[in-house]
Amino acid sequence: MRTTVRAQLSLMMFLEFFVWGAWYSAIAVYMSANGMKNLTHWPFTGNAIAAIVAPFFVGLIADRYFATQKVLGTLHILGALFMFITPSLTHNPVLFILALLAYNICYMPTMSLANTLSFHQMTQQEKQFPAIRVFGTIGWIAAGLTVSFVLVSFAGQNIQPEATPLPLYLTAGGSLLLGVYSFFLPHTPPPAAGKKVTARAIIGIDAFKRLGNRSFYVFLVSSLLICIPLAVYYNYTQLFLENSGFKNIAATQTIGQASEMIFMLLMPFFFRKLGVKWMLAVGMMAWVVRYGLFASAAPESITWMILAGIALHGICYDFFFVTGQIYMDKKASPEIRGQAQGLMILITYGVGMLIGTQIAGELYNRFLTDRASLSLLDWQHFWWIPASFAGGVLLFFTVAFNEKIK
Repeated sequence: MRTTVRAQLSLMMFLEFFVWGAWYSAIAVYMSANGMKNLTHWPFTGNAIAAIVAPFFVGLIADRYFATQKVLGTLHILGALFMFITPSLTHNPVLFILALLAYNICYMPTMSLANTLSFHQMTQQEKQFPAIRVFGTIGWIAAGLTVSFVLVSFAGQNIQPEATPLPLYLTAGGSLLLGVYSFFLPHTPPPAAGKKVTARAIIGIDAFKRLGNRSFYVFLVSSLLICIPLAVYYNYTQLFLENSGFKNIAATQTIGQASEMIFMLLMPFFFRKLGVKWMLAVGMMAWVVRYGLFASAAPESITWMILAGIALHGICYDFFFVTGQIYMDKKASPEIRGQAQGLMILITYGVGMLIGTQIAGELYNRFLTDRASLSLLDWQHFWWIPASFAGGVLLFFTVAFNEKIK
């Protein structure tokens, strides 16, 4: 791959995750500060709905009829428009949430489109892709730092930037920039042009049948279930940090992405030592420990415990989700690899997160009742629930999963 192409793709990945991280790590604080404290789970629900819709759009339309870079650019420009008008709808929660849903429906397909565009330019995907994908994680970190330390000068005295519409406007601006930039990326013809693509293939039914055995089904069920406590983390860590006295909320959460980068580099070593089953088990155990740390830290707002819980994100994400993707790839034959990966995304980021966000919202609102925020003692009881749930999923998985894959 030419150096100029590598640089183009790296910047694309940086911007792709910058625009996601800019709003995702601040939206709950913004909604809570603007009279929508009971509805903070709905943007994440919209994200999950979009993850279910995205494979159909990509597989049935984008991959068959249009050059990838043009679809990528068009969707980001449309997304910029939806995100730009979203803050003006704050007075109407229904319209506000629908505008965020429209943005997510534009954004979520771009993740697979960005991967498709990258792989089309590569000759050694397993070596070249990680070096480019890591710029996405850097972009997410840059977004959090920008929200907390750059936007603060525009937010006004003693006002958290996360509580203002500035992160949403930052997302809109980044989306517009990436949308225009996408049209100048290397030409990537539609990969499925002239091929028959069915909804059955996109959902992954063929892969589900061909890969099916007891341990495989245990893995899929565990993947879906672990996304329920995952949704609690994404939905409510922002508000927990705010109630615990943290000021730079978006920046604080980037500790998790920094950890993700480190453990991504260490994964080959752990794979040799642990194998697939225990990599997955360690990933689930990290969720139990993370929520246990949050619960133990809550009454006294013990900073090191909260930061340690956030730092566990590298193990939580890499050891379970990245290992899961590798597990699917090892089991699948070349002709169904795409279906297998699509099946996992549908089950986790789609169905699992959709269920998880609704359960998380119901749980939070039961603790909140008619108050402005949870007390620190409430947060302690709150976090023990996803910790216990994740522990149950871990127990189920370790007992029921017996497949030997190295």
